[in-house]
Amino acid sequence: MTHPLSPMTATDSPLFGAGFSSKDMRTLFSPESYVAYCVEVEVALARVQAKLGLIPADAAQGIEAAAKTCSFDMDRLARETEIVGYPILPIVEQLSAHAGDAGRYLHWGATTQDIMDSATILQIRSALDLIEDGLSSTCSALENLAETHCDTPMAGRTHLQHALPITFGYKAAVWLSALRRHQQRLAELRPRILCVEFSGASGTLASLGKDGLAVQKALAEDLGLRQPDITWHSARDGISEALNLLAMIGGSLGKVAFDISIMMTTELAEVAEPFVRHRGASSTMPQKANPISCELILASARVLRQHAGLGLDAMIHDFERATGPWHLEWIAVPEAFGHCSAILGHATFMLSGLQVFPQNMRRNLDSTRGLIVAEAVMMALAPYTGRVPAHDLVYAGCRAAIEKGTSLFEVLSQTPEVVQHLDAQALQRLTEPSNYLGSAQEMVRRVLSRQTKAAAE
Repeated sequence: MTHPLSPMTATDSPLFGAGFSSKDMRTLFSPESYVAYCVEVEVALARVQAKLGLIPADAAQGIEAAAKTCSFDMDRLARETEIVGYPILPIVEQLSAHAGDAGRYLHWGATTQDIMDSATILQIRSALDLIEDGLSSTCSALENLAETHCDTPMAGRTHLQHALPITFGYKAAVWLSALRRHQQRLAELRPRILCVEFSGASGTLASLGKDGLAVQKALAEDLGLRQPDITWHSARDGISEALNLLAMIGGSLGKVAFDISIMMTTELAEVAEPFVRHRGASSTMPQKANPISCELILASARVLRQHAGLGLDAMIHDFERATGPWHLEWIAVPEAFGHCSAILGHATFMLSGLQVFPQNMRRNLDSTRGLIVAEAVMMALAPYTGRVPAHDLVYAGCRAAIEKGTSLFEVLSQTPEVVQHLDAQALQRLTEPSNYLGSAQEMVRRVLSRQTKAAAE
């Protein structure tokens, strides 16, 4: 190019780009790809208009043939897009010139946004396929963790403190359940947003007279899209919905990354990201193995939330064609899909090779000497004393165990008000954390069995 633009954002940086977008997603949203999608829409438009008798058949054939051989001058496209503000007129000028006489019928009855929006929808359709594949891979990794560690006890934590025992498989299944819902949302939103946009200058298809809706229907069918009931070029909820789904996927995987990064701390050491030589290494501290996948996921999850906000802002259009909000999507859509693809890639890599340390989970579970199951003792005592007195007795026992640095069992087994109802054997059983897992394992099996049933169907 005569005035090359240097990479500026993290997603297109030669240094950082691989961390913030998958290669396939970057290719899909490249300038060359976008031009190709715009041309695909123009060719499809000419093809269906010829079938409907609106333009000569040989003109449509000439346009289609020209599209296959036209080598666009990207430097010129860049210069002219900067002047015009949109790339369609520059694309049409180059393609129509290459098509010769047939070029007179290119872009017949269309307006710039018709082509750009339809091209964007085609990009989104392909991008959603990549997101769907990424979700499937991440879910598979979580299914394996949930099944493998269904019975692996660990401390459940609330407000960053021990709460009640859970299993690591239960935690993985909770993560999995959110992604499964995103898979459902993705399937549900496709018919809402994968609609052709072809409506003319003010959205009324006036330039094609009585043939407008027929052309729109035929164009939608040719491109494999749905025909909308009414023009949507100033009603951008579909694009916003896609961006918000990406942000929700990022939020769910950000929660996974947040949990894992804390579980990786030296003091907990319950899990670790897959070992790859020098991954997460420090330039000065040889012992370090930082949670790099978690950090990249968390960063992109936050970016996705901002782009979801841009999508919501872009919904506020003035009249029948906006003076600026549309342009927000040019920023948000490619970057959001890039970041979401990266998040899914990092999550699949991390979860597929996650190192799990059950012995450390057990060590942490036992670190409070039975305090984590104080509720179990309280609930067993309550039928004899009433719930409030039982709570007060066990609460006092917990405080005494903390102050004396001893176990809850030792304190309670020496508390007359407790032992008159619960003997030593009962207290031993009640203060063993692995005996107080509730329905955790059954929930894991239920989540996994539902996936098995869905696959069979």
